[in-house]
Amino acid sequence: MSAKGFINEFKEFVSRGNVMDLAVGVIIGGAFQSIVSSLCDDVITPLIQLIIGKATGKHDIDEITAALNVGPIHFGNFISAIINFFIMAIIIFCIVKAVNKLTTIAIKKEEEEEEATTKECPFCFSEISINAKRCPCCTSQLEEDKKITIEKK
Repeated sequence: MSAKGFINEFKEFVSRGNVMDLAVGVIIGGAFQSIVSSLCDDVITPLIQLIIGKATGKHDIDEITAALNVGPIHFGNFISAIINFFIMAIIIFCIVKAVNKLTTIAIKKEEEEEEATTKECPFCFSEISINAKRCPCCTSQLEEDKKITIEKK
């Protein structure tokens, strides 16, 4: 396999939609994991410790914190994780939108190139090369300026 063939095959593999979807899923999943971790570490765990502290009879958060050796509830960390998630999601959305636009442009360019290489014979309606001077099917002669003349035999 040549290097050029390998590169073209790799481009085709990467440009498929399911590869992009998988990449987006992995990145969004990683970002969402930080939200779940922050919820557990910074909100739920301190609340559970607070409930345990209340059950033990300590009413001051400082006494509970000192007795259980825990810090205060970190709502700021949790909100920060949520904001980070949304920023990551917006960035991924913009990247996917740009890749989709580039893919659409590349597909349109390929279609334009394909359309420019052939034309239709006005007599037999077969597809012929754009540079043909005579139709290979019906042998009608075509002029270079694309005016059509019929050759009499």
